[in-house]
Amino acid sequence: MLEGKNILLGVSGSIAAYKAATLVRLLIKAGANVKVVMTPDSTNFITPLTLSTLSKNPVHTQYFDPETGEWDNHVDLGLWGNAMIIAPASANTMAKMANGLVDNLLTAVYLSAKCPVYFAPAMDLDMWKHTATRDNIAQLQSFGNILIPPGSGELASGLYGEGRMAEPEEIVAFLEADIRKKLPLVNKKVLVTAGPTYEAIDPVRFIGNHSSGKMGFALADELASQGADVILVAGPTAQKSEYKSIKRIDVTSAAEMLDACLENFDSANACIMCAAVADYTPAHVAQQKIKKTEDHFNIELKKTTDILKTLGQQKRDDQVLVGFALETNNEEQHAIDKLKKKNLDLIVLNSLNDSGAGFKSDTNKVTLIDRQLNKTTFELKSKAEVANDICLAVVDLLNK
Repeated sequence: MLEGKNILLGVSGSIAAYKAATLVRLLIKAGANVKVVMTPDSTNFITPLTLSTLSKNPVHTQYFDPETGEWDNHVDLGLWGNAMIIAPASANTMAKMANGLVDNLLTAVYLSAKCPVYFAPAMDLDMWKHTATRDNIAQLQSFGNILIPPGSGELASGLYGEGRMAEPEEIVAFLEADIRKKLPLVNKKVLVTAGPTYEAIDPVRFIGNHSSGKMGFALADELASQGADVILVAGPTAQKSEYKSIKRIDVTSAAEMLDACLENFDSANACIMCAAVADYTPAHVAQQKIKKTEDHFNIELKKTTDILKTLGQQKRDDQVLVGFALETNNEEQHAIDKLKKKNLDLIVLNSLNDSGAGFKSDTNKVTLIDRQLNKTTFELKSKAEVANDICLAVVDLLNK
């Protein structure tokens, strides 16, 4: 759940600040990008150098560097994070947060944050039980901030009781669980195909196409970021997924892609067929390399099995099937015909006539057409942004 996420970690002045080192390591291990903001008092408990080394990012402690005059923009930091965790959150820092007081960089970043904010209190038993602290926590929760409850145990004072900051492992587990339950595709399985297929002529040569797989991989990554369990069937491509959670099945030919799709389609809630599958394959594959002897060389081709049509014939009412149409002429009509013939719920149309769209490019320009022939046309965007648009449409179809 944290893979690729930008996490702001705020560290305030508490003996529990030493746990921030372990927390940073766990967040990095989970695949997150971490930036640390510290209050001046917290640097008495753990050094910025330690957290900078572990996070692989500079640690932010003040508004500007008095030696260089360089400004540390709290607004930019607040906009950067996908989530902010304040751990430990001391009684003093929580009081400032609850009342909008800004006398250090951490509270300024907190007030600038557009993302969910989690706070893990750490203090002695009597401070934790004090009415002022309880009121401040209630106020923070009324703002939408999320409390990570402290545990009970031996405290710095020697007392035993509530107020001990949650352990770093508990904080990471809490964060992952909270993010996961809010994602639109959690507990949904989505099958995605990407890239070209290569149809062998002999052990050396093949028939292929120019698909890079970029669009399909962008879709797989976006689906994973939205909580889906993704199975990615990939033809020959150099592309790599950002998410380790994606189950990747590498194939070469259209026949191999068909087998992989059939094996996984029945258990999928949705299937997005983005691969550029060969329509024809050699009828006979030479066992040895064909030598160049004649001036002309003919290859007999036969049709491959139409994977999209096959899945469309097997599709249940509770499944969503999405196809792609890359056209060069009469684009919209060809896309609608494909939508109907192959029993699709949505088709993604793009045209090679649009500059910046199509194979190998990092951008794409698409039109989405659904069963009711409702059309949504988007401007030229990055393929990551196009993937987000398609995923939103899939979520909408799954919720109908």
